[in-house]
Amino acid sequence: MPTVATVRPAARTAALICAALALAVGAALVPAPAAAAPGDVGDEGGTPALRAQLEAASKGYLDAKAALDRSVKRQKQLAGQLTTTESQLAERGSKVAEIAAQAYRSGRLSAASALLNSASPAGFMDRAAALDAVAANEERALGELRATRDEVSRTKQALDREVQEQRKQVAVMAKRKDQAEQALTVANERAEAAQRAERAPTRAGGSSPRAAPAPRNANGSWPAESCSVNDPTPANGCITPRTLHALKQAKSAGFTRYVSCYRSGGSGEHPKGRACDFAAQKNGFGGAATGGDRTYGNNLAAYFVNNADRLAVLYVIWYKQIWLPSSGWKTYSGARGDPSSDHTNHVHLSVY
Repeated sequence: MPTVATVRPAARTAALICAALALAVGAALVPAPAAAAPGDVGDEGGTPALRAQLEAASKGYLDAKAALDRSVKRQKQLAGQLTTTESQLAERGSKVAEIAAQAYRSGRLSAASALLNSASPAGFMDRAAALDAVAANEERALGELRATRDEVSRTKQALDREVQEQRKQVAVMAKRKDQAEQALTVANERAEAAQRAERAPTRAGGSSPRAAPAPRNANGSWPAESCSVNDPTPANGCITPRTLHALKQAKSAGFTRYVSCYRSGGSGEHPKGRACDFAAQKNGFGGAATGGDRTYGNNLAAYFVNNADRLAVLYVIWYKQIWLPSSGWKTYSGARGDPSSDHTNHVHLSVY
């Protein structure tokens, strides 16, 4: 018969085993929480200086593009105006030429002879009135011709100014493109070769649903916006109306997985309410997306790129790459090499 001394250790051992099993079973039954949002562990990848350069380059590029679009529109209007005015010039030139030809054929009647040859006071008055009418008609025709010639000249000068404006804006766009690409080249020179193989999948997605355009100013530029509307995502905070518009458009297009927008503190666009992180996985921000989750991220990134002009996209970051309106997709190395800073578990969107 076992003694009390031998039974108690055995009982204690059994109790410990049972407790361990209970903990293990309990842990298995409770779903693992989704990984923390990227903002909880870091920023948008890269360095603050790099992000500041990319923001300035993209904003400058979009401003120049808007100015170029306005200039091209004005040029088309001026070209139409010039066509109309030149047609009027030809018509009025013909009219003046006809008056001159008539005067040459019949001889211009002097005022003195016309009045002296009148047979009566009434005739005298009639001839005086007729002379005034003829002179007024000729003067009006000449005046219209001169005014039309001046208008043609002014329109041509305005067209020349628009061409100069367009050359200026194209040069600014090229400069901003170089600025962004040089900043990325310096930041990514070590990672370029290793990540080259991963570029092609990011560009997948083909055609995308068409987003409703965000409101613009009357001249086509983007209005300044502040962090002024409530962030509907679990991040709780404020975002800009344009950010909210992009978020709603993405959800309407079927991209309904977890999203986090506002983040207090740190650098980048999140604290300004101009950025959102869209999780690639259904259960939130986890490890690097693969399979269908990566396809979801590819399609979402393509959606923002294909609607960049409608949504005022500054840049999109996804799977170690960044898309800029000036340069397209470029390598973008993360700050720490983890899924959040490498953006392999979420698509980052920044808007103007």
